[in-house]
Amino acid sequence: MRYDLNLLPTFIALMEERNVTRAAERLGMTQPALSNALNRLRVMLRDPLFIRERYGMQPTEKAQELAPVIAAALATLDDIVLGQQDFDPAQANRLFTIAPNSYVEYVLMPAVVTRLREQAPGIKLRLTPFGTDLAETGVVSGSTAMVIGRITDPPDNLVVQHIMDDGLACVVRADHPTVGDSLSREQYEALKHVNMLPPGRLRAGLFQALQKQALKREVAVSVTHFLAVPELVAVTDYCSTLPRLICRQLARDKRLKVMPAPVDLGTFPVEMAWHVRYRHDPAHRWLRGLVADVAREISAA
Repeated sequence: MRYDLNLLPTFIALMEERNVTRAAERLGMTQPALSNALNRLRVMLRDPLFIRERYGMQPTEKAQELAPVIAAALATLDDIVLGQQDFDPAQANRLFTIAPNSYVEYVLMPAVVTRLREQAPGIKLRLTPFGTDLAETGVVSGSTAMVIGRITDPPDNLVVQHIMDDGLACVVRADHPTVGDSLSREQYEALKHVNMLPPGRLRAGLFQALQKQALKREVAVSVTHFLAVPELVAVTDYCSTLPRLICRQLARDKRLKVMPAPVDLGTFPVEMAWHVRYRHDPAHRWLRGLVADVAREISAA
């Protein structure tokens, strides 16, 4: 039997998106064209494949059986074809979508963009938010090149790479009336705090670190972005506990002073994940290497 290989990416897109509109957008097709492709798939594979339900399209049992086989076949073809292609970053003109969490966007992305400007001026980046749901970033479907942050419970079609670790430090205003060049446990617990509530796992990690050390903290205000913290700390007697690399940036602000936390709060990992189909893509491999190099240099500085 002859198989139309052009239809297989349509099957995978529908399997991962479970929505005709999103699958069509991902493939650059119109909805009628995708519906036509689905009808041809059904004839070719002799099964309805997807059943319309209230909250999307649900795959049939046969579709679920076929999905890993077809995905593996396409990934193998990608490995063979893309692995033979050359990539010249200096001459490349491409757009990559990256999903960094708010920490990574603040700490790593400026250096990544600077490196790209020097080595690959034709490469453009589009940043999309990464909160708690990997699927929402597009990395699970492959429409996003990579996600960077804390990766937990990744699906089987993602490859995860650890790129750096960071710790925690404290920041107060430079002329704080009760805090000098260091911060004791007693001072920390007596102060009121600005709490950072980023999406993702960093929040849980800080709370767990405080709990592990039995360190108490009275939160006066919670914010949703790192950029709000220095403005609040600079005009109050509050303290904030933030990643060390962010505190290193804030130390340049003469209104603020940074110091170690009163106890060891440990470290947290930063990871990068991408779809298996991009394992051997030369452009993706080059970009991942650049991000990993930047992370290693920043964390070692």
